[in-house]
Amino acid sequence: MHRPFDITEKIYYPILAIIGVPVNLLAIVILSRGKCGLSTCTTRYLVSMAIADLMVIITEVVLYRTIYYYFPGSFLDITPVCSVNVVLLCAATDCSVWFTVTFSFDRFVAICCQKLKTKYCTEKTATVILATTCILLCLENVPMYFALEPGEIINNAPWLCYPKSSYFTEPGWVGFDWFDKVLTPLLPFALILLLNALTVRHILVACQVRKGLRGQSKGENRSDPEMESRRKSVILLVTISGSFILLWLVYVMDFIYHNIPGTDNGDYNNSKFIFRRVGLMLMNLSCCTNTFIYGATQSKFREQLKSAVKYPVTSFIQLMNKQNN
Repeated sequence: MHRPFDITEKIYYPILAIIGVPVNLLAIVILSRGKCGLSTCTTRYLVSMAIADLMVIITEVVLYRTIYYYFPGSFLDITPVCSVNVVLLCAATDCSVWFTVTFSFDRFVAICCQKLKTKYCTEKTATVILATTCILLCLENVPMYFALEPGEIINNAPWLCYPKSSYFTEPGWVGFDWFDKVLTPLLPFALILLLNALTVRHILVACQVRKGLRGQSKGENRSDPEMESRRKSVILLVTISGSFILLWLVYVMDFIYHNIPGTDNGDYNNSKFIFRRVGLMLMNLSCCTNTFIYGATQSKFREQLKSAVKYPVTSFIQLMNKQNN
């Protein structure tokens, strides 16, 4: 039985997949070339975020949402396969969120902690931080595989996967569920807000101090390369983090409303249910926005993007000219 909101999702998720896969692949290729004027440390974080976002699009949007609507009863609905996909999409979502946190912390250190910057903001440190974060989050989601059970048995084969009834009653599973939900999204949401507030505050204070020292408070207009560099770094940080916060806000509000007081509502026609589904849609949309942010805020990224778009056309023209000659 299809619910009233299904038709919207049936259209929305395939479009999101068609957009999300190529834009993230494009971001990975362009950033990996290292020609966008960004430090190797920053590039490593942005590439990792793009990879995590791509994995979310593949596991959540394509294999979980789109397949559900357009290819019901496929082998992906067999319980072991479905359970593995749930673990992968949970791990990918956690990585996407926490890579944004690690990027925000890296920019906080780079801008606000000059003594620590030389040791922390390096490609090696970024690699260690990202690898450790990814491994821990993958291990944290492994128990989810054992929390699922078949929805039905057809010809002695288990199909679909639903949380076991004990998942909502046994203290161990209840504790795991709360830990998982605090880990993503509550703690990252709070950390990103805090780190961005501290970073912006530091920049504003530093800007006023440097203006005073350089005599700009008297109306002089001198270029300041260091402040310009910080300004570009803050614009990139705030746009990425701000996009994440805005697109996750509905999901977080729904989580707080239903889980903190312990209320829930199973009425599919209820506005609260629609609010929850919209939150999930916006949450998945957040995995497609970073490439557009890079294009809007980074001039060198735009140049590389234009070159990437033109490359197939110019290559085809050159090939045709060779054949004609």
